[in-house]
Amino acid sequence: MNKPISNPIAPMIIRGEVITDNLIEVGGRGGDLAFLTPDAHKYIDKLPLGNPARLADLYTLSFDDILDYAGELARHLDVATNRHLQEACELSYLTAPTTPSLVRNSYMGLPNMLARDAIIEAVDSTVGIKYLEGWVKQRLLDGTELEVRCFGSRALHIVAGNSPGLSLLTIIRNMVLRSDAIIKAPSNDPFTALAIARTMIDMAPDHPLTRHLSVAYWKGGDTAFEARLYQPQNIEKIVAWGGFASLKHVTQYIQPGLELISLDPKRSASIIGKDTFGSEASMREAALRLASDIGAMNQKGCVNARVVYVQSGTDEADLAQLNTFGKYVYEALMGLPNSLSTAPKRYDEGLKEHVDALRLDDQWYKVIGGKDGEGAIIVSQIPEAVSFSTLLDDRTANLVPVDTLDEVMDAVDAYTQTVGIYPENLKDDLKDRLPLYGAQRIVSLGYAIAGKWAAPQDAIEPLRRMGKWISNQIASPETTPAPWQRPPIN
Repeated sequence: MNKPISNPIAPMIIRGEVITDNLIEVGGRGGDLAFLTPDAHKYIDKLPLGNPARLADLYTLSFDDILDYAGELARHLDVATNRHLQEACELSYLTAPTTPSLVRNSYMGLPNMLARDAIIEAVDSTVGIKYLEGWVKQRLLDGTELEVRCFGSRALHIVAGNSPGLSLLTIIRNMVLRSDAIIKAPSNDPFTALAIARTMIDMAPDHPLTRHLSVAYWKGGDTAFEARLYQPQNIEKIVAWGGFASLKHVTQYIQPGLELISLDPKRSASIIGKDTFGSEASMREAALRLASDIGAMNQKGCVNARVVYVQSGTDEADLAQLNTFGKYVYEALMGLPNSLSTAPKRYDEGLKEHVDALRLDDQWYKVIGGKDGEGAIIVSQIPEAVSFSTLLDDRTANLVPVDTLDEVMDAVDAYTQTVGIYPENLKDDLKDRLPLYGAQRIVSLGYAIAGKWAAPQDAIEPLRRMGKWISNQIASPETTPAPWQRPPIN
């Protein structure tokens, strides 16, 4: 790994223009890297698109044109040959919450996100391509002819920085909707979106899709800047990923004409059914799958398992079996490939204090691993999660024994995003119950990281919400009863 240059520059991109003037120094999250970036205050009047009529050039493109552009971009997003990605990847080793091998693997996977068939599948199963290509007609019962079309919008995207792929996903969504995007780069990934935007400029500087992407960094919570930018004459949608405090902050700007699409913080869990303990083989398989859901991305995603409810039973023999299962999970966690999981970059000190304290209380908890900050499996000996369950991170999970699945429901709420389940047939008992309590995504155990953007996210369909759905009603007295023809009321 090459040593990054001191104080690298993160330019500002405004619709095809690379800006490196009026630089100020800021620090990436974690304090590992300071970088220079244009002072966003100097460009507050230039950053918004302004006149929405300027979206019109995007409507000279067909959906096939957009797919062709995406395919060409995929060929250019090869980290082995793309200098922008190479620089961004090297710098992200310092700013990212994950380790270099995980960052590198994410960069290597970017072209796959632009696969033509995958984009077609995702768009057609959510928005419907026909609604992006023109007016879709239907005849209503009263004779009215209804036309519906999905238009793009002027959008601000406050992107999370726990995975480089989120920046590209944002750009793809913007492209297929024919929207204008301003991406606020996150402090723990200030370089990925810039590298992709610069690649687009090198590839097709005058293309409408290139000309409707802007990327900038400013410190979140800068009310003097945000109060001017976050106005409906500038933007129509804010798509915000992030923690509770940052999303709460954004809500102060929401007003008529400015919609918030919130992809807010979530927790995920797993449910292991009693049939898992029918054989050694099924225990080993469940342990490997669970280790993947815990360890992927070093547990930095909302999708990762943290508290795991195991229908093992709670008597002495049951707990002995659960402790064995916990050892299997830890062993599998330590054996995951470094493209999926590694020892954490920086094990949280507060979490380690909690974990180490539990070692002194082996009557109520068994702690497997964790002495070297590599991650740990905490096995509760009572049917309760640890008191610090919301802090679980850095490949640290808590197995909780239960006798019945009804006990799990009290732990599911509106903050519950992904629930991994094993064995598969257990889903039949749970998939119609879990959503009633708040669960938003149900997956086969081991596949929590394998998110599909053809599917809903956080119990909404972001792509549909990001578009503007416009209707045109066509009616005449010959086809549809007219309001003015209603008889008077005596």
